[in-house]
Amino acid sequence: MSTLQLTADRRFPAARAYLLKRSTRLAAVFCLLSFTAFLAAQSAANVSMIDLMVYRTEGWTARTGGDLYAMRATHAELPMTYPPFAALLFIPLTLVDVPTMRLLATGANLALLVALVHLSLRLTGRPLNLPRPAAALALSAVAVWCEPVWTTLRYGQVNLLLAVLVLWDLSRRSGHRWAGVGIGVAAGIKLTPALFAVFLALCGLTLAWRRRRLSGGPVRLWNDWLRRAAVASGAFAGTVALAALVLPRDSRNFWTGALFSPERVGRVEDTANQSLRGVLARLLHTAEPGAGWTVLAVAAAVAGLAVAVAAVLAGPRRLPSAHAWAAVCVACTALLVSPVSWSHHWVWCVPAVLLLGSEALRRGSAPWWTGTALATLLFCSYALWWVPHGSSVERFELRQSGAQTVLSAVYPAAGAVLLALAAVLAVRALRRPAPYPGPAGSSGALPAPRARAASRARARRATVRPPRRSRSA
Repeated sequence: MSTLQLTADRRFPAARAYLLKRSTRLAAVFCLLSFTAFLAAQSAANVSMIDLMVYRTEGWTARTGGDLYAMRATHAELPMTYPPFAALLFIPLTLVDVPTMRLLATGANLALLVALVHLSLRLTGRPLNLPRPAAALALSAVAVWCEPVWTTLRYGQVNLLLAVLVLWDLSRRSGHRWAGVGIGVAAGIKLTPALFAVFLALCGLTLAWRRRRLSGGPVRLWNDWLRRAAVASGAFAGTVALAALVLPRDSRNFWTGALFSPERVGRVEDTANQSLRGVLARLLHTAEPGAGWTVLAVAAAVAGLAVAVAAVLAGPRRLPSAHAWAAVCVACTALLVSPVSWSHHWVWCVPAVLLLGSEALRRGSAPWWTGTALATLLFCSYALWWVPHGSSVERFELRQSGAQTVLSAVYPAAGAVLLALAAVLAVRALRRPAPYPGPAGSSGALPAPRARAASRARARRATVRPPRRSRSA
């Protein structure tokens, strides 16, 4: 519990009791008002939900047996860029009319935003000791206004669904039979989340090697991390097999051709491309960064995964929210190394900012509060759109000045800073001994609410001891 929370509890006990009693109801009203204002703003902006229309066309093409990767949709002539399994999931969009589809998609995305905040709080902890539903609703009312979330709903994108599937997996208790399925399905829809399966496998192998080295003898190499990685791989393989069975021609076209054509996604130098490749293209004023980007991406992938594994090795006993740090690091790494990461792909800013805020509450220090405020301001400022952008004829991005290049690289810069901060915290935590040893045969699995509650109960029993009986008695 932070110093700020203790001070508030002591000075305003009646206000705290009132808020706790009615917190969920008040948060629901606040969230409803915010979402209503958000929908009114989107309506005033006359959003097109163009990506949702592309998804509908993909579902119709798969339903009618057309060629998915020769298809072009909307006035922008946008192609299919996802694996063919995604088109199977988009078929239900063809069963309703367009206004109904847009309404249902918007409602689903808003519900997914609340779920994303809820799952993030499972990993990071509840702010100010509020009930988790109240905290999730209140924070969602604010998060809906950040640029990645706004743009996701503006285009009707699937980013929130992918993030929820991944976080659902990472917040499962140790030994959960379905843990890993979410990551596999997310990778089947879009390949980028597959990096989380690589992360799970690296954690499992590292922990097994570490136990073997510390014990000096043979130990059981299989652990919960490797099991999750295997489940994720199996689920992904299942999506590939299902698509190959239903759409054999499209599966062959994707895995042998479309997968290796990143130019299908769009212009690399576009300001909306917030990946390392996009930043390098704008910095060098070229549409093709060449081998320099490959070297940079490989280095970033190795560094990002190493930091995430180090956070897991430190564990929650030495680094509070260690697994939340690991999840955010893997997400930032995936966004940085992807050939194209549009600004709306950065919906992972929501768990990242919540993580910084939970650290600020836990530590109660001014630098952490400042960092949280700056991160919130950055993702809510829409700063990357302050520069000339968007013309395929003028190609403004290839003539950006130094200041404009900086503004159009704010998300990758924030991701790099977050990775550096996580690296410092993980290294410091690894240098400290653990407060107490873990249980024998512990697999280092992600903490679950039940496990955290049991840990707190053990701590209370350890601090409240019965009085010692005198010898005379």
